[in-house]
Amino acid sequence: MGYSTRLPLYCFSFCVIILAGCEELAIHDTQSLLLPRFQRSEVVGFVAGLGTTFAALPDLIGMLKRRSSKGMNPRMAAIMGVFQILWVYYGLLILSRPVILWNIIAVVTNFISVGAYFYYRRREH
Repeated sequence: MGYSTRLPLYCFSFCVIILAGCEELAIHDTQSLLLPRFQRSEVVGFVAGLGTTFAALPDLIGMLKRRSSKGMNPRMAAIMGVFQILWVYYGLLILSRPVILWNIIAVVTNFISVGAYFYYRRREH
């Protein structure tokens, strides 16, 4: 193995070793200062979910503005939508509001993208 292939392995190993000793830095599920009814992990979950949920939105908005299916991969959006349904189910199993909320929004967004793709694809042909 060359230096360029070993470097990422060394970096990853170093990070794992460093993070293994940071147990006291973990978020202990105390009440949030911003929203006392929520646990701190739920607030972090809502903020994290915001970014990952709306990651597919630029493709959808671009397709709607162009009124064209060019550059859109419907399989990717459909696969994401199916697996996000599993995330919703998982969120129901663990009773996690952020997981449930963001993944329901993401499922709707991805299936709108797939529907818009087929709509514009049919109009183009």
